[in-house]
Amino acid sequence: MEYTTLGSTGMSVSRIGLGCMSFGTGRDWMLDREESRELIERAIDLGINFFDTANVYSSGDSERILGDVLADYDRDAQVVATKAYAEMDPANPNSSGLSRKAIEQELEASLDRLGMDTIDLYQTHRWDDETPIEETLRALDDAVRRGKVRYVGTSSMWAHQFAEALHASDSLGLERFATMQNHYNVFYREEEREMLPLCRTEDVGVIPWSPLARGVGTRPLEDLESTTRGQTDEYLEQIPYLDGGGEEINERIQELAAQKGVTMAQISLAWLLHKEWVDAPIVGTTSIDHLEEAVEALEIDLTASDMSYLEEPYEPLPIAGHE
Repeated sequence: MEYTTLGSTGMSVSRIGLGCMSFGTGRDWMLDREESRELIERAIDLGINFFDTANVYSSGDSERILGDVLADYDRDAQVVATKAYAEMDPANPNSSGLSRKAIEQELEASLDRLGMDTIDLYQTHRWDDETPIEETLRALDDAVRRGKVRYVGTSSMWAHQFAEALHASDSLGLERFATMQNHYNVFYREEEREMLPLCRTEDVGVIPWSPLARGVGTRPLEDLESTTRGQTDEYLEQIPYLDGGGEEINERIQELAAQKGVTMAQISLAWLLHKEWVDAPIVGTTSIDHLEEAVEALEIDLTASDMSYLEEPYEPLPIAGHE
C-alpha cells in the first residue's frame, strides 16, 4: 500500500479509500453485516486505513457496521470519514440540511452509531441553499473545538460555492474545508475546468467518488448489466458517462488493459491515481477480488502516451453529481 498526506491536514491516508455505501440494506447488491466485515477486514489486511461512509447510507447501518468492525482494531491507525446533509427522518424536518441544529444532532448520531468519540473527517454531503454558509462553518468549527471532529470536508458543489466557503472561513477565522469529495473519473472530467485547479491552489485534498464510473470503467459496454448493481442502479441512467466520447473511452480502456495484462477497472483506477491533484479515490466494491485488484492498480504505470490515448475522445458533458 502507498500512503499520502491528505491535503494540508498532515494526516496520512492510504492511496485507496474504501467507500462504505454498499454496507447494509436497501439494495439487492448490498452486503449484509458478515459480508461487510469480511470486506473491511481484508481492506485492513491490504493496508487500507481510510474509510468513507455517510449517515444516510442504509439509514445509518453503514456507520454501525463500520464502527463495529473497527472496534476490533487499533482505532488510532484508522481514518474514518462520514457525512451529513441528506434526510434521515421524514418525520423530522431538522434531520436534513446543514443548519447548526441538523449538524449537531446528526454528528452526535453518527458518533453513536460509529461507537467513536471523534470523527477524523466530517463532510458536508452537498451544498445547502437554505442555510447561510457562515452558520454551517461556525457549527463545524465548534465541533472541531469540542474535539468531536478532527477535520472538516465537503463534497460536490459548484466551484464558486466552494470558493465562497473557503473565503468565509478565512475571513471569520473558522475551520476550513480540508477536503473535496467530488465526482471525477476518466468518463467524467468536468471538474478539471474549475474545481480541481481551485483545490490545487488552496491545497485541498481531493478524494473523488465514483472513480470507476459506476462500473462503466470496469467492463465492456455489452456486459454492463451482467451484475446485480448494473441491472438495478437507476442512478447510472442519470449520469451521461457514455456521451461525449464515452463509448470510445470504454473501448480504449479494454484495449490498454489487454495490452498490459490487467483488468479494465485497474486501468480506469490507474488513470485517476496518475492525476497529481488526486489524493485518494473512494473505491466502493462488494467483492474482495475487486478490492484486491484496486490495490494492485497502484503498481500499474501509465505513460504520458497512455494517458493521452485514454483522454483524447473526451467531450464536454452536462454537470452531474451536484444534486
